[in-house]
Amino acid sequence: MTQPDPSALRDAATITVPTTANPAADARSLSIVIPLYEEADNVAPLLARVHEGLAGYGHPWELILVDDGSRDGTAERVQRAAEQYGPHVRLIRFRRNFGQTAAMQAGFDAARGQLVASLDGDLQNDPADIPRMVAELLDQDLDLLQGWRRNRQDALVQRKLPSRIANALIGRVTGVTLHDYGCSLKVYRADIIKEVRLFGEMHRFIPVWVAGITDPARIGETEVAHRARERGASKYGISRTFRVLLDLLVAFFFLRYGARPGHFFGAIGLMFGAVGGLLMSWLLVVKFGFGQDIGQRPMLFMAILSLVTSVQLLTTGVLAEVLARIFFASGERTHHCIRWQSDPARAGWKAPA
Repeated sequence: MTQPDPSALRDAATITVPTTANPAADARSLSIVIPLYEEADNVAPLLARVHEGLAGYGHPWELILVDDGSRDGTAERVQRAAEQYGPHVRLIRFRRNFGQTAAMQAGFDAARGQLVASLDGDLQNDPADIPRMVAELLDQDLDLLQGWRRNRQDALVQRKLPSRIANALIGRVTGVTLHDYGCSLKVYRADIIKEVRLFGEMHRFIPVWVAGITDPARIGETEVAHRARERGASKYGISRTFRVLLDLLVAFFFLRYGARPGHFFGAIGLMFGAVGGLLMSWLLVVKFGFGQDIGQRPMLFMAILSLVTSVQLLTTGVLAEVLARIFFASGERTHHCIRWQSDPARAGWKAPA
């Protein structure tokens, strides 16, 4: 694949916007967010493929590359490429490695388009799918269109099999049934994805979090191309399966009880309280009704343990409710730290084809 002539791209990179025009107001203006970590060898071909894939896109678009604390020169190569392609290529650089979720959140925060697309920086996703996905999202009136790597080019045991199990489990637990939660190639409406705050490793469950603020029927899925990795090393392995299970538990909790954690802990606490109360009532009958000794009975210790557990869970529920109200009342705060980013005031848009 031949890389586009940088001088030609630089000349056409920026829209000269009249004072009455605003490219971001275009209903199809698009921000493409790509997190990068130790992907120096992929930067040049990645930008070439993005520009090739978006060459026929008839609306303003920008490219936001988030360097997640890489040490292999990824950020420097992005900066050089940005100078070649134009101000529509923007860089956000973290002070250290905060993880893919933080990188995606920083990109979403910086996005100026009415639509947002995300994909990985390892060249396994095809940017040429993005214009088609944008059209499907708008034609079907969706808030999120998830990519489906039906012909996934990854190892069966290390990647594909755990992914299939995780996708089925996530769909069963959350009720949002998709074939490929792990595909980073997605297209969102900006006003929806900006309502979602991502922390930890929540990027795996973005459709679940989106379903918490919009109708799950407005989440769609479409087949996308997938290539085998050509350069660099994968950052994922079979070990992440255990983290996915823990993240799934957290996602289930926040989806069902995020705004009312007291109901979750309180329900379990009342259950233990009921069990302890019944056991203690029976022991009172045995003690005072039949005159039997209950001091050495295992049932007494089970009853006491159940009642203590009940009190602990109920008080935990009250504290969780207080913390939830403090959280929702406080200002938003991210958990990543940006070292440097392109000046938003000087950011441009790629001219419509």
